[in-house]
Amino acid sequence: MRALVDGATHVLDEAGVPSPRVDAVALAAHALGLARLELALAPDPAPEGFAPAYAALVDRRRRREPLQHIVGEAAFRYLTLAVEPGVFVPRPETEVVAQAAVDEAVRLAAAGGAPLVVDLCTGTGAIALAVATEVPAARVVAVDASPSAVALTRRNAAATGAGDVRVELGVVGGPGLLADLDGLVDVVVSNPPYIPPDAEPVDPEVRDHDPDLALYGGGVDGLDVPRAVIATAARLLGPGGLLVMEHAEVQDAAARDAASATAAFVDVETRADLTGRPRMLVARRSTDGRVEGSQA
Repeated sequence: MRALVDGATHVLDEAGVPSPRVDAVALAAHALGLARLELALAPDPAPEGFAPAYAALVDRRRRREPLQHIVGEAAFRYLTLAVEPGVFVPRPETEVVAQAAVDEAVRLAAAGGAPLVVDLCTGTGAIALAVATEVPAARVVAVDASPSAVALTRRNAAATGAGDVRVELGVVGGPGLLADLDGLVDVVVSNPPYIPPDAEPVDPEVRDHDPDLALYGGGVDGLDVPRAVIATAARLLGPGGLLVMEHAEVQDAAARDAASATAAFVDVETRADLTGRPRMLVARRSTDGRVEGSQA
């Protein structure tokens, strides 16, 4: 077994896979039907039929099919979420975005409230379900423009025991999106598409497998959808509500400008991800009720 994993690691390393050893072990666990594999405790010799099944999985990863698509799941914070082709795979850097939303919901729940949290562009439901499971008092609404993402989020909500999570199909910035929640929301959080049209992702796992709908933000700077998120948040948030939105590290100034351009937001700031890169817009809804510049 160890020799097979060592060989797979070499194959994946030569193919440019960023974490060849981790992926080789994960694929071996998947082939064995295990949640994880400790090589020191692995069956040796390998069970009959394991080697060809494992080789087929390694070949798929060698050709840069995402590991998450091969094993059918992805870890996000404390959750294991089902993933599938056609729906954006959640990334570890987005866990920091979820943390900001969780922290605000925890603060409001500790004060005796039942915070209302909206996750726009939810994908697999990662952020929405993290909030729902980590802050049981929260009421959570998840929205995505993809029917496949909406269906997957509903399945993940049921599988994770997230409770009563409302999942809606809708386009951010579309007329009447969540109109029943205008001015009532405590937290709007989003990891929207934000890649500019001329900035093709380098990693094949992203470029060739994540859907364009979840990658490219529209407009020459990729910020059409993020601006729609900001405008929609200005409409949905009640006074003092919080907006948290992921963006590319080169978009921090433009994202702050977009939030500041509407009088709806105060305390507009950029926060860093775990590597210190500016990746998150955080802004507080003003208390005077103005929503100048909003078109959502």
